[in-house]
Amino acid sequence: MTPSGAVEMQWQVDGLDIAGLAWGNPQHSPLLALHGWLDNACSFALLAPLLTERYVVALDLTGHGRSSRRSLDATYQVYDDLPQIAAVVQQLGWQRFALVGHSRGAVIATLFAAAFAEQVDKLVLLDSVSPPPLDSDQFVEQLRRYVDEKQRLTNRRTRIYKHPDQAVTARQEQGLSEAAARLIVSRNLKPVEGGYTWTTDPRLRGASAIKMTEEQVRSVLHSLNMPTLLLMAEHGLASAKGSRFASMGEHIPGVIQETLPGGHHFHMEGSVATLGDRINQFLGSEV
Repeated sequence: MTPSGAVEMQWQVDGLDIAGLAWGNPQHSPLLALHGWLDNACSFALLAPLLTERYVVALDLTGHGRSSRRSLDATYQVYDDLPQIAAVVQQLGWQRFALVGHSRGAVIATLFAAAFAEQVDKLVLLDSVSPPPLDSDQFVEQLRRYVDEKQRLTNRRTRIYKHPDQAVTARQEQGLSEAAARLIVSRNLKPVEGGYTWTTDPRLRGASAIKMTEEQVRSVLHSLNMPTLLLMAEHGLASAKGSRFASMGEHIPGVIQETLPGGHHFHMEGSVATLGDRINQFLGSEV
């Protein structure tokens, strides 16, 4: 199901089909939106129409939604998305654009904005900041976990539901409202023999081979020289994972950091209008 007012988009990158959704007037200033883990472009279906002065393009990152899964030898580390995002931006013909990311998408947005700062005019991070740092003495343990989980998940079959409502319930159990869950499920589910199953790649649940140290994370954050708005949810990741998670944002030069009502998916909840107003104010300002 394509959300009302959205236009389906498609690109070819590295032999993969990359899908997405677009809202607004293509003549307006461009904005690229990156969704969170196990979500898809529909996660911006409520927020994007509120950003009336921007042409919003939201991607289905590979392994999510209607985009291709990666080959069996490939991985889903957050760094792996960067070349594909860069290729989509090039195909769109964008020289400079605003970048919005939620959760895992915010982590990827941070990495992209640090590496390609000349392309990102403004950065908005929703309830996430950066890759969670890993102590260097945990490197070997992390590497072993990556190999074990890659082997376990590579040929794993996804669960089959007799009715889409069962998939909606499964996402609700992860903290989404019913309305938000239906939006995500509408793009993350496909019909198969016996019912419906996820389009999302099971390997997305596996451990990364390498995680950045705290020093590397700080280096990335220090490189963000564009105006940056960090919006944390009152009942989101910071409350679940501790203040150290949110405090990483303090390493972004000149960051504007605020907390707004709602849970981790506050951009899909009743408070989305407040979120939209704040983002519009930031995007329209001269900071």
